Amino acid sequence: MAKLVFIRHGQSEWNLSNQFTGWVDVNLSEEGVRQAQNAGALLKKEGILFDQAYTSVLTRAIKTLHYALEGSDQLWIPETKSWRLNERHYGALQGQNKAEAAEKWGDEQVHVWRRSYDTLPPLLDANDEGSAANDRRYAHLDPKAIPGGENLKVTLERVIPFWEDEIAPKLIDGQNIIVAAHGNSLRALTKYIENISDEDIMDVEMATGEPVVYDLDENLNVVSKNKLN
Repeated sequence: MAKLVFIRHGQSEWNLSNQFTGWVDVNLSEEGVRQAQNAGALLKKEGILFDQAYTSVLTRAIKTLHYALEGSDQLWIPETKSWRLNERHYGALQGQNKAEAAEKWGDEQVHVWRRSYDTLPPLLDANDEGSAANDRRYAHLDPKAIPGGENLKVTLERVIPFWEDEIAPKLIDGQNIIVAAHGNSLRALTKYIENISDEDIMDVEMATGEPVVYDLDENLNVVSKNKLN
């Protein structure tokens, strides 16, 4: 039986300032560092030994992974970074304060953009200086693959190929896997492996810095789920 651990990155500087972050590369806050270090201590206490680690290409997730692995004495294990594990792209909302956005567009509209499964936010033009098209870490991608904005449905569609090609085969082989990523990319994976409906996934939250541990059988069915805190 394989173990799969999800960790949403610790609190980021923009979580702290209540800004839409998405693909913008911001750092962990001091509290976020503490949360990530605590995750490592929890994993060490649990005695989970990992064979492979995965994370996004965004600093807050990468550092969370490293703190967690260091705290559990496993910083040496193989690690793969992929843009497919990035946070949901919040389009033109990125960088805006959430409360100010609600004042500008209305609470109801912002709520729909944040919580709807298949409604896109206002899109960010590829020519905008804040577009990921200008970021060197995505230079290898087809420009059409770089989003101007995503909902959870689109996030799921880009995450699942990585799950099927990279993560699932290792779990089937019995390897223990840790994935340090983001609230929405992990919610997308959670929806997929737990077969959660489009409606019910909107009520699922991923707490920052708290490891979620799955035991999976050889068919990747969930045998048990446990949150460490």
